[in-house]
Amino acid sequence: MRRRAEAARNQVAYGHDSVIVCDQVVRIFTADRVEVQALQGLDLLVRKGDLIALVGASGSGKSTLLNILAGLDAPTAGAATVAGCDLLTMTAKERLRYRRELVGFVWQQTARNLMPFLTAAQNVALPMQLNGERWSAGRAKRRADRAGELLDALGIAHLADRRPAQLSGGEQQRVAIAVAMANNPSVVLADEPTGELDSETAASIFEAFRTVNRELGATVVIVTHDPMVAGEVRRTVAIRDGRTSSEVLRETLTDEHGQKSTSEREYVMLDRTGRVQLPREFLAALGMEHRVAVDLASDHIAVRPDEREGDA
Repeated sequence: MRRRAEAARNQVAYGHDSVIVCDQVVRIFTADRVEVQALQGLDLLVRKGDLIALVGASGSGKSTLLNILAGLDAPTAGAATVAGCDLLTMTAKERLRYRRELVGFVWQQTARNLMPFLTAAQNVALPMQLNGERWSAGRAKRRADRAGELLDALGIAHLADRRPAQLSGGEQQRVAIAVAMANNPSVVLADEPTGELDSETAASIFEAFRTVNRELGATVVIVTHDPMVAGEVRRTVAIRDGRTSSEVLRETLTDEHGQKSTSEREYVMLDRTGRVQLPREFLAALGMEHRVAVDLASDHIAVRPDEREGDA
């Protein structure tokens, strides 16, 4: 018993090295006495400094997950933490502080990101003004300097004095990214940030997220349907039926001649209870349904169709 207690104390906590930890997260919505499980025991780990994309069909649960991570919604069950904040137990006051200081958010609709009567620089300074500090000339200057630095880092310093109506859609989204970074958050979340933009402009917006991730040190999570965006990040996580189902990892390789190429590999996700979601096309190709045979080999697990005759 003593050995078991010591082993439990020495066991590394799940997600100890991650800035985002989702452990069997459940979210249930009720409408007209009908329950809908948007998330069904979802597991997800995101390490500090990651740049990832969340993809999935409509209704898969990815937007529900993003709202939970943004502090706009709360899980029904399970555990979810961002930068050490427990998203299940936060009070209303703690949730407000969390949204102001620890997480930045970029909406798909550009009109939701910016105040139309403020200039770009004033929009970026606004989150800093709302952090509860009393006004002083020194603080005002620091806010103005921070706004200028962010706009410069994103290549739009020359647009500081323009209002949103005077900016293109791509320029508005760059300002929105600067607004999200105003209070130097641990995590930046983006909901379809290129959904209303053409492909060329979308590429420039994604480069802005890379700048935020690489040069400003933010962890970035992007929900997207855009295959260009999903293909450019180091890690793409697919959500299906309320759970993480697969993950694509990419790395840049350099050969002996200095030529660079991108290598990618898709994995099926194994959750904390041992469940996996096998690709539907694999199951269809082998006619797998109802039940399968599983065999343990020395270095792998084999999954085969049930070959027995009779009712499956």
